Amino acid sequence: MRYCEHFVLIRGLLRETRHWGVFPEYLQQQFPHANIIRLDIPGNGRLYHATSPKTITAMTEALREKVSKSQPLRLIALSMGGMIAIDWMMRYPDEVEAAVLINTSARPLSPFYHRLRWTIYPYVIKMFFRSALQKESDILTLTSNRHSHNSKLLASWQQWQQENPVSTVSARNQFLAALKFSVTSKPKQPVLIVTSQADRLVDYRCSLKLAQTWQTDYAQHDTAGHDLSLDEPEWLANIIKQWFNSDLSSTAGV
Repeated sequence: MRYCEHFVLIRGLLRETRHWGVFPEYLQQQFPHANIIRLDIPGNGRLYHATSPKTITAMTEALREKVSKSQPLRLIALSMGGMIAIDWMMRYPDEVEAAVLINTSARPLSPFYHRLRWTIYPYVIKMFFRSALQKESDILTLTSNRHSHNSKLLASWQQWQQENPVSTVSARNQFLAALKFSVTSKPKQPVLIVTSQADRLVDYRCSLKLAQTWQTDYAQHDTAGHDLSLDEPEWLANIIKQWFNSDLSSTAGV
């Protein structure tokens, strides 16, 4: 019987499963027999009617209810999603085979002005006074280095926001949960940490510090933005395939 990989894709702040764009298609090409599951945290996407939990651990519990535990999972997680993946690995190690963490961060390894670059504070503050549709334009500008002027993509994002609006309470809960998230130990599973050196939202050194501290594998793209799966979906899928094709037991250092 052919082995079927089970991937779970987890997005970050204010984003839903549709924001993965074409990346899942590239991932499916690399793993043609894999089962690829995209999950929304409560408060986002199809679950926008719910209120987002106030902690990363509570978000993990909500996602665990949505997946089968019949075999270990491979987590692919971006930004705040990476925090959920870390928590999942730590507290339920038998449920996770391995994880790919993309442009994520954690206390106390990185200072707050790296976890959210200090240079973009004025833009973030400005967003609080913008309309929901204007915020989508701001988010695209901050997170993508390839598509910041892509009007067709922006129109899709704005439509999704209107269909599945994230409430102010859910947005606040997500932001505070991510801000408070910290790590105290190293997961036992193989981990690949992927980052964008040109990320204008989160300093790439957050990922580098995590990889160095855990002595795990690390891959870096030089020009993509924070949303690496949007800017370089094919590159990201290839990197993940190469990593899983390697001997995971040898992932012992950067």
